[in-house]
Amino acid sequence: MATKIRLQRFGHKDYAYYHIVVADSRAPRDGKFIERIGSYNPNTNPATVQLNFERALYWVNVGAQPTDTVRNILSGEGVLLMKHLQGGVKKGAFDEAAAQRKFDAWKAEKDKKNGKVAESEARKKAEAEKALHAQEVETNKAKAEEVAKKKQAALEAEVEAAKAATEEAPAAE
Repeated sequence: MATKIRLQRFGHKDYAYYHIVVADSRAPRDGKFIERIGSYNPNTNPATVQLNFERALYWVNVGAQPTDTVRNILSGEGVLLMKHLQGGVKKGAFDEAAAQRKFDAWKAEKDKKNGKVAESEARKKAEAEKALHAQEVETNKAKAEEVAKKKQAALEAEVEAAKAATEEAPAAE
């Protein structure tokens, strides 16, 4: 049986998210699968990936073929790197501890890079909110000045009406 690691579509129209599953290559896209090993949500920035690393590594090691998109996801999560490092350990190029150190160094660098991206996105969002708030404050000031002018004009009109009434009252007597 040829097994594939592929995406299974969920969500609704214009908001798709995916489960990462191991399935028989002959099974329908959203049909029967052997095991669910993670999820992928491309709607967030950056895309959210939750993956059972050990199970993904197991399935890659036993010969399950990932689709192109899943290969990119597994590569980004380090599954394919770990498979490569395990191959080096089997050949005797280095020991298990050295492989783990290499993997941990790669993971730390990747997390640092992703942290910078997330921080940049958060900063952009905060700046946009700040600009929107400043614009709203200016709009509110302009409206307040306009309301104050109208109140002043109404007060002046009331004073004029009172003066006119007091002037007419003595003239009528």
